Amino acid sequence: MDKLMLDCIVVDDEPMAANLVVNYIEKTPFLNLRGKFHNAIEALNFVSENPVQLLFLDIQMPDLTGLELSKMLPKNAKIIFTTAFDQYALEGFKVEALDYLLKPFDYAEFLTAANKAKKWFTMLESSSGLNTSTESDFLFIKSEYKHLRIKLSDVLYFEGLKDYIKIWLKNESKPILTLKSLKSLEEELPKNQFMRVHRSYIVALKSIEEVERSQIIINGKRITVSEQYKPDFLNFINDNSLS
Repeated sequence: MDKLMLDCIVVDDEPMAANLVVNYIEKTPFLNLRGKFHNAIEALNFVSENPVQLLFLDIQMPDLTGLELSKMLPKNAKIIFTTAFDQYALEGFKVEALDYLLKPFDYAEFLTAANKAKKWFTMLESSSGLNTSTESDFLFIKSEYKHLRIKLSDVLYFEGLKDYIKIWLKNESKPILTLKSLKSLEEELPKNQFMRVHRSYIVALKSIEEVERSQIIINGKRITVSEQYKPDFLNFINDNSLS
């Protein structure tokens, strides 16, 4: 893991600001600079042909903003925003930026953000090496600019709340909150362990304690199985019932 190198680019329409980030990158042993761009369109063209892992990305730029660019990047490219405006912090969270550097920032602040990126890619590399099966026994969940490793065996159920998900875990009184849709999460979960039973709920099948008519009881919580998902749930019950 000590040999991990992250290919990165700098995107900033202010030459002085871009040069400062370049200087910081060159001081950082695990960062490999692949390019410097003064507009987002040039950066997008480069990334489409030359995959990079990390972008140090300004937000306010002409023609195409950093936020707009962030939504067009490949899924495996991560972002550290560099901006003079703090009102974009929530938007940065929504596009799953690893960090948010507020100008002017010094090398210590830059290195803290870069180390977050290193930690993220190290965990990603570790998880791909540890899990040889097609189904993992954990997920990495982003919550408040942190990436938390959650064991699937600890999950009771997922509760959708507009653009957010509450993750309810065993032996925890408060849920973990993450910005993600329930639909996208459903696609990532192993089908033999989790089932969508309602527009707002995905349950861990092993956590079901009782089924009472059209309601599932998990840790004292009653969750209604809606008509749309009832056939699949009844098949699961029948397949796991004593004849």
